[in-house]
Amino acid sequence: MRFTSLVVELIRARPRLVVWLVVLLQAALWLMLPVLIYRSPPGELATVLAFGREYQVGTWFGPPLAFWLADIAFRAVGNHMFGVYLLAQLCAIATFWTFYQLARAIVGGQQAVLAVLLSMTVVAFSSPGVEFGPLVLARPLWALLLLHSWQIIGQNRRSAWFAWSIEAGLLLLTTSAAIGLLLLIAGFAVATVRGRRTLMSLDPLYSLLVIVVLALPWLIWIVRADVLTMPPWPAIDDLSARALHWGTLLGGLVLAMSGVVLLVVLNSGWFARNAEEAPIIYRPPVDPLARQFVYCFAIAPALLGSVVAGVFNLERITGGAGVALLMSGLAAIVATGDLVYLRRQRLLRSVWAAAVAAPAFVAIGATLFLPWTGSNEVSTSLPAKAIARFFGDSFERRTNQRLRAVAGDPQLASFITMDAGRPHLLLDATPERTPWLSVAKFNETGGVVVWRAADTSGAPPPELLQRFPGLVPEVPRAFEWIVNGRQPLLRVGWAIVRPKGQ
Repeated sequence: MRFTSLVVELIRARPRLVVWLVVLLQAALWLMLPVLIYRSPPGELATVLAFGREYQVGTWFGPPLAFWLADIAFRAVGNHMFGVYLLAQLCAIATFWTFYQLARAIVGGQQAVLAVLLSMTVVAFSSPGVEFGPLVLARPLWALLLLHSWQIIGQNRRSAWFAWSIEAGLLLLTTSAAIGLLLLIAGFAVATVRGRRTLMSLDPLYSLLVIVVLALPWLIWIVRADVLTMPPWPAIDDLSARALHWGTLLGGLVLAMSGVVLLVVLNSGWFARNAEEAPIIYRPPVDPLARQFVYCFAIAPALLGSVVAGVFNLERITGGAGVALLMSGLAAIVATGDLVYLRRQRLLRSVWAAAVAAPAFVAIGATLFLPWTGSNEVSTSLPAKAIARFFGDSFERRTNQRLRAVAGDPQLASFITMDAGRPHLLLDATPERTPWLSVAKFNETGGVVVWRAADTSGAPPPELLQRFPGLVPEVPRAFEWIVNGRQPLLRVGWAIVRPKGQ
C-alpha cells in the first residue's frame, strides 16, 4: 500500500503555505538565536554599522546601500542589534519567496517547493545570513533580477523591464560584483535566440537610463576617488598558490552544498526496493530555454566567482556564496526529471531538518563549550555592549563631553561606536579607509584609544605610541565573556585623548 505523508499532501495541495512555513521558521530561528546567545555582532557587522553611520556615498568597503540600511535598522529600534538581525532575516524571506516564484514559473508550484527546501540546506543561507551587509542584501536583489530576467527572456513580459532596471541599479549600489552579475545576464540574453529578440526593442535603453540614474552618485564617487582600477595580476611564481586558493574556494562551495547532495543521494532509486510505491511530485515538461537558464545561473556565478577570487587572491567568492549557490536547489530539481519520486520520506525529513538546524547547533555549541577548551575565543562572545557603555561613560566623566571618536584596535573600536552617542570610528592604521576622520582631527576633538592588553600593566603597542605621541594609558579594564570557561578575562587597555582646550 502506498504511504503518503501529510507533508507530501501539503506540498501537492498548498505549496505556498509550505514555503511560507519553512521560510518563516528558519527566519525565526536565526532571528532569536543571535539575540539570545550573541553578545557581540558576528563578523564585520559592527564595522558595517560604523561605516553606515557616516552615510558616505562610497567607502573602501564598496557601494553604500547595505551600510545605510544597516544604520537605519539599528537606529529604528533604539540602537539595538535586533533591528539589524531582523533586516537580515527579511532579506532571507524575500530571497526564498522570490526564488519560489522563479522556480514555480519553470517547474510548477509543487516541484518549486522541493527546490526551495533543497536550497535552504545550503550553509550560506544559515548562520552567515545573520551578518547583514552587502553579501546578504545582494541575495534578494539577485533573486529578483533572475525572476524578472526569466519573465523578460522566457515569457516575453515587457512589463518586467522597469522592475528589472530598478533591481539592477540597487544591486550596483549594494555590491562591487554587480557589474559581473549583470554581464552574466546580458551574456545569456545575447547567447540565446529569444534573448536577442528581447534586446531588439527600446526597453533595454530605457532600463539602462534608469540604472544610470540610480547608480550615478556611486559612479561619480568612483571617478572622483580614482578607485576604478583592476587588482594586480598574479606573478608567474604565484600561479600555483592562486590555483590552490581557487580549489579551496571551490571546495568550500561543494561543502556548502553537501546537504543538497546528501538529500539527492538518499532519494535516489539505486537502493530502493519498492520504487513504484513512492509518492510522485509531477511537473509539466520544462522549456528547453528554461533548462539552459537554470543550469547557466547555477554554474556560472559559482565557477566564475571562484575563478576571479582565486586569480586575484580574494578572501571569498565574488558576489558571495549565497548568490553563487542560490540556483543549486532548482538545478537539482530540473535535472531529476518531470516525475520526482519521494522515497524514504521519514529519512528525508529527518536529514533535511538536521541540515537546516545543524548550523544553529554549531553556533550554540561554539558559544557554550568552545571556551572550555581554552584554545580560541568565540568572536560573538565579546561583551560589546558593556565595552561600549564603559568607555563612553568614562570619557564623559573625565571630560564632561560625550565621546566623539574612537581609535585603536579595529574590532574593539567598532564595538564602542555602537554606544548611544554613536562616536565616529578612526582606523588609525589605515586612515584612508575612514576619510571622515583623520588622526589630526581626532587629536583635536578628543576620543578614546583602545587595544588588547597582554597584562595588567596595559602598555600600549609601539605602533599606537607612534601615531598618538604622549599617550598615557589608564588601568586596563577587564571584561567577562558570556562563558568564561578556561579563557582569561578580556583585558582592554585604553587611554583618553583629551579635546584641545582642556
